Amino acid sequence: MERAFSLDLGASPVKNPCMSTGRLTIDLDALTANWRALDGMSGEAVQTAAVVKADAYGLGVAKVGRALAAAGARRFFVAAAEEGAALREALGPGPEISLFSGHMSGDTDMIHDLHLVPILNSMDQLTRHFEALPGHPFGVQLDTGMNRLGMEPGEWGAIAPIALAQGPTLIMSHLACADEPDHAMNARQLAAFHEMTDGIDVPRSLAATGGILLGPDYHFDLTRPGIGLYGGAPYEDAAMVAHLDLPVIQIRDIAIGETVGYSNTWEAERPSRIATLSGGYADGLQRHISNQAVLFHDDIPCPIVGRVSMDLIGVDVTHLRERPKALTILGDHQSVDDLANVAGTIGYEILTQLGARYTRRYARGRQ
Repeated sequence: MERAFSLDLGASPVKNPCMSTGRLTIDLDALTANWRALDGMSGEAVQTAAVVKADAYGLGVAKVGRALAAAGARRFFVAAAEEGAALREALGPGPEISLFSGHMSGDTDMIHDLHLVPILNSMDQLTRHFEALPGHPFGVQLDTGMNRLGMEPGEWGAIAPIALAQGPTLIMSHLACADEPDHAMNARQLAAFHEMTDGIDVPRSLAATGGILLGPDYHFDLTRPGIGLYGGAPYEDAAMVAHLDLPVIQIRDIAIGETVGYSNTWEAERPSRIATLSGGYADGLQRHISNQAVLFHDDIPCPIVGRVSMDLIGVDVTHLRERPKALTILGDHQSVDDLANVAGTIGYEILTQLGARYTRRYARGRQ
């Protein structure tokens, strides 16, 4: 059962020391502030949608979707029809929900019954959609060089008259290198998108978060921010949305020469106090951060020692003046991208791998 409440994210990490699992707090005010900021960058004549695929990047599509709809988002994008069904259940009728995967062969009933809008990626999908659901709204994705989803120029040239006669609601493409503003691929894709769509009287979309930051030339009629809504790069000014605290299960004293964790990868060089925390790779905290990442007690960093295991993490708290009840791994002092840099990955992966065992709480702003 969901409970509505307000939480002070600026206070010490744990209010309930009895919890045996980590606490993932999602700041919905920060989320909607990010959407409004990206909406402002998109320009008054441009509609700003919201990408909430992968369970809203791991943060819970029902709560996130409703918060974004209340903030003014009227168009949403998900990866697959099943995600669209979950979002429709949360939002009810009204907001438009588009499927990046298009019209797959088993999705016809869901697309029809839930009023989902497939973004068609191929001639096969166009044929399937027009035969199965004539008159049902659809969009089209074009491949401008990413070679992932969408119709290539030759295919689009052959099918465009037929597709346009059916009245698509959107024509879109996706940038491969938008998080690198100076990358030559951005200009090449922009030119290709113009070449494939100029003169067509259909709303167009090219920019996700990175594309918004590239400037107005990339905005067209609709932008589709995703990672920037959730506090991730390349949107450097994004407000923090995900805060993760891990409870301390046990603290023990370690003598010089003793080791911690599997395979003895950390050995004490001084008498040490080691906290064992509830959390591990089953919760999305990758083994790559073993002996590298830190957690925080207020603003004091505490290094991980030994290997991250399935359920547990060892942390050196020798230098703390008090015995902590919990430590923070995502918060004001460490963003998803900071942790991703240590793990050798990207913030998207950190967010979407956050596990199901966390107690999830939805906060409304900072007190």
